[in-house]
Amino acid sequence: MKLYENKGLKETRAGFGNALTLLGRKNKKIVALCADLTSSLFMNKFSKEFPERFFQIGIAEANMMSIAAGLSIGKYIPFAGTFANFATSRVYDQIRQSIAYSCKNVKICASHSGLTLGEDGATHQSLEDIGMMKMLPGMTVINTCDYNQTYSATLAIADYLGPVYLRFGRPAVANFTELNQKFEIGKAILLTQGNDVTIVSTGHLVWESLEAAKILYEKEKINCEVINVHTIKPLDEKTILNSINKTKCVVTAEEHNYLGGLGESIARIITTTTNNKKHSICQSIVAVNDTFGESGKPMELLNKYKIDRESIIDHVKRILKRKNR
Repeated sequence: MKLYENKGLKETRAGFGNALTLLGRKNKKIVALCADLTSSLFMNKFSKEFPERFFQIGIAEANMMSIAAGLSIGKYIPFAGTFANFATSRVYDQIRQSIAYSCKNVKICASHSGLTLGEDGATHQSLEDIGMMKMLPGMTVINTCDYNQTYSATLAIADYLGPVYLRFGRPAVANFTELNQKFEIGKAILLTQGNDVTIVSTGHLVWESLEAAKILYEKEKINCEVINVHTIKPLDEKTILNSINKTKCVVTAEEHNYLGGLGESIARIITTTTNNKKHSICQSIVAVNDTFGESGKPMELLNKYKIDRESIIDHVKRILKRKNR
């Protein structure tokens, strides 16, 4: 089994901020907008280097999205940043009408997503944003797993023509992907190979899935095939189905409500694409069980809401029992 090294804890939001600054140096059409959270999204470097291309909108997120749409008409490439909850729930009408409907080239950069926002609690934690954004026609939805991948994804979406929702987090998490990786929008990454069960994960739960797979192999010789789905829309159906058709069972893992997230997307392709004449395919979803979050330390919340590595291990064991009946 391939093992991945934790190269140190780093914030995914820092990967976004540093890549944005690099983009600003390379392309004068890159502009940035923020809703009074410049330091939180590590956008302060960009604002200092390119004050003429940085717009501090204040706590007026709907206005920010409308301005971003307008800037895109002038051939600029706007990166609009705020917390994930404010980047979706507060401004859904503006995104739908002014950005998605006319396919504007706007990059919606959503930090502090999921439960791992932590102590700020339920009012700031976003557990429904992936579902909201993936339902918008033409919207690309990306959810990165570590600093390096967030850095690479930020660079990649600048070259992509069309609206993008880029989701990343607040805490320092394991940084384990390659520094100079090629980020391919819509292409999942096969991290480990195995024949027993497929684990399809996204965001912060990719590292938790790798750790779960490591424990399962070392203790019980269970071979897990782990797939990193950084792009939830468009979904890499081919890579996912190749694995599922081999293992005949899948556990999906996400820091999101089980309604509307990655797990439901996988269920759709299983029911509409796979050949179930000879073998039924089992699925189990590791996600928040249709509830709001609360204040707490990030890892404590992952544990309480049963979306940590131990929960993934539990789901794998249970689905293997179903598979082998």
